[in-house]
Amino acid sequence: MTSVVAAKSGTQWSIEADGHRAVVVEVGGALRHYSVGDTEVLDGFSAEELSPASAGQILAPWPNRIRDGHYVFDGQTYQLPLTEPARHNAIHGLVNWARWSAVEQSADAVTLEVEVPAQVGYPWWLRLRTRWSVSADGLRCDQEVVNNSGTTAPWGYSVHPYLQLPGVSVDDTLLHVPGQTRIVADARLLPIGAVKVAGTDYDYTEPRRIGIQILDTTFGEIEHGADGITEVSIADPGSAAKVTVWADDKFKYWQVFSGDTLHGERFRRSVAIEPMTCPPDAFRTGRDLITLQPGETWTASWGIRP
Repeated sequence: MTSVVAAKSGTQWSIEADGHRAVVVEVGGALRHYSVGDTEVLDGFSAEELSPASAGQILAPWPNRIRDGHYVFDGQTYQLPLTEPARHNAIHGLVNWARWSAVEQSADAVTLEVEVPAQVGYPWWLRLRTRWSVSADGLRCDQEVVNNSGTTAPWGYSVHPYLQLPGVSVDDTLLHVPGQTRIVADARLLPIGAVKVAGTDYDYTEPRRIGIQILDTTFGEIEHGADGITEVSIADPGSAAKVTVWADDKFKYWQVFSGDTLHGERFRRSVAIEPMTCPPDAFRTGRDLITLQPGETWTASWGIRP
């Protein structure tokens, strides 16, 4: 494993094994690069670039959006900063621009850690620890969080990798999402209901081309295997090339984003595939919101399999 310091994303930790190579960075603890041999699996970013459109970031202690940044938990009202001011939302948690530090290192794995101090809008003290590793099986991420507070804390988690298939456009990509429902969103991309996907343009329960479909969509009622694992995949219709994102039974939703609101060369260049423990606005609705007891440790795992 190598460590290199860069100006914008901080220290770069490179891990490698069996032809698989990944780079994670200090700022946000983000996954910046993942390749297998000469093939770029991740649509990442350069060491001197700010993570564009949340690429590779960890989204915690909530994923996606909270309406008006305002919520009630255990009878108390809280107000978060509006980090998506154009839509008047709090978006993607509190750790995506924090500086993480390495606590364990080896050639094929690195563990990063960050403290989330109690603060206005989220008065709980958490410690997050993420272990990134690569092997012949792909890339794996093991996430841990500890509630160091004396009271119960609300918690949700997601990640934001963009995946690509070299030479395959988003339109031509075969997408498979084992979700029976999708969340209907308003103009602020906040949930207003849920509908079945069967027979609609959002039915990817069997692999099919994305085509011209615009996706920034939360899928629910997802299928888990007997081992508790759920998988979303993209594939090349003209070859055997395929990339799978898997997640364990802690994840109950998938967010799929086809990049239509991105600008320049990133427009519809890759597909963000995000396993989520809860849907958008869970701090307000309470739907599938995790509550961490004082001193409790919560763990989850997900990964990418080319």
